[in-house]
Amino acid sequence: MLKEIQADAEKRMTQAVEHLKVELTKIRTGRAHTSLLDHLKVDYYGSDVPLSQAASISVSDARTLTVQPWEKDMVAKIEKAIMESDLGLNPNTAGTTIRIILPPLTEERRKELTKVVGHEGENAKIAVRNVRRDAISMTKDLEKEKEIGEDEERRAETEIQQLTDRFVAQIDEVVKAKDVELMEI
Repeated sequence: MLKEIQADAEKRMTQAVEHLKVELTKIRTGRAHTSLLDHLKVDYYGSDVPLSQAASISVSDARTLTVQPWEKDMVAKIEKAIMESDLGLNPNTAGTTIRIILPPLTEERRKELTKVVGHEGENAKIAVRNVRRDAISMTKDLEKEKEIGEDEERRAETEIQQLTDRFVAQIDEVVKAKDVELMEI
């Protein structure tokens, strides 16, 4: 039973770290990467679909993304979706090709983004600590119901705390790597 609780806690903590990584890919660093447009949706014959299902997205150079719509009449809709997004990007259209040039980040904007990254990291740590709280609560319940002994409960708590420490360290590494990437000119 204790192994199952620990396995579940580890799985949920891993999900928290993976969610953090996904959230951090949405934060623009000045370098072009296709995941920057992953969360955009476009109107495709009456239904909202991810941009990647309506067009091919590629990186032309360090600061330019190229979007090739599958259909010619999608160009205007894709342009509109990019302009209305929270990314602050202006697409340039030449025929059926949409180019998105990423402007360089100002020092002030970089510092703001590092605060956002830190906030996302804190949210991930809170999620990990909530998982720890739940797992420890479950082990205490098992001890109260006399399914495990006091020693087993303490040992399980120690292992869960070690697991938590390991995941918090992973989160710190991910946040630090993103901060370094943001401050890079």
